[in-house]
Amino acid sequence: MQSLDRPAEYTSAGTARSRWRRAWLTGVALAAVLILLLAPPHALLDKADRYAYAVCHRLPDHSIFVAGRQLPLCARCSGAFLGALAGLIALLALGRGRANRFPPRRFLPVLGLFMAVWAADGVNSYMAFLGVGPHLYEPHNLLRLTTGALEGIVIATLVVPMFNLSLWPPAEGQPVVQRWRDLGWLLVAAAVVVVAVSSEWPPLLYPLALASGLMVVLLISLLCSVCVLIVLRRDGQITGWREAAGPLLTGLALGLAGLAVIGLARDAITAALHLPF
Repeated sequence: MQSLDRPAEYTSAGTARSRWRRAWLTGVALAAVLILLLAPPHALLDKADRYAYAVCHRLPDHSIFVAGRQLPLCARCSGAFLGALAGLIALLALGRGRANRFPPRRFLPVLGLFMAVWAADGVNSYMAFLGVGPHLYEPHNLLRLTTGALEGIVIATLVVPMFNLSLWPPAEGQPVVQRWRDLGWLLVAAAVVVVAVSSEWPPLLYPLALASGLMVVLLISLLCSVCVLIVLRRDGQITGWREAAGPLLTGLALGLAGLAVIGLARDAITAALHLPF
């Protein structure tokens, strides 16, 4: 009888060790997140600027100012990150928070067009900025903002299913976009971003700036969390948010650390090469 009981004992001990490892991982990750969040700069707007600095050139001429202060991201990146945030909110409101399938093929030409418009405007803008060859039209921050917002809603339609496929066990598939009306609501979300940012309304400074910095951290951290799940061989095996806390906090800590390292490296390269951004 003793030999028959041993597998159960081993299973119980293995479960206990697994829970201890998850608790340890969660605690270390939480401590790292708190340390990184409390690191300088301490002012909220300055902290948002610093996170954005790691992913955006922040050229003043390519940026929008609200209440006399430059937003953390340039116009195009503001559209992209805030558009992605607005897209995520719209998808949650549509009940697609657990969607685990990418948009059906019939939507791909439209989503591809959004990305093509964003890329074309970006190339035109950089050709004008660098003075390399002719450019088709004079770049404008409103165009940068609008094409960035279109890119942002495409990002939202990719992030939601990618995250759900990486986190939760396989389930009956639900497309992140099911009807043309869904895509219409995503365009409404993008339009709200364009109107809010381009209005330059002073009371929106803090909401827009903090949302920009938050979305930079969120997107980078989600990508890191997916990598953590793959490394731990836990992708597609999480059954609840408590179990997900460790990998998600680890991803957040890695995302914050990565943004800090990129920012410091950019400081050094900018100083060494005397770059204008």
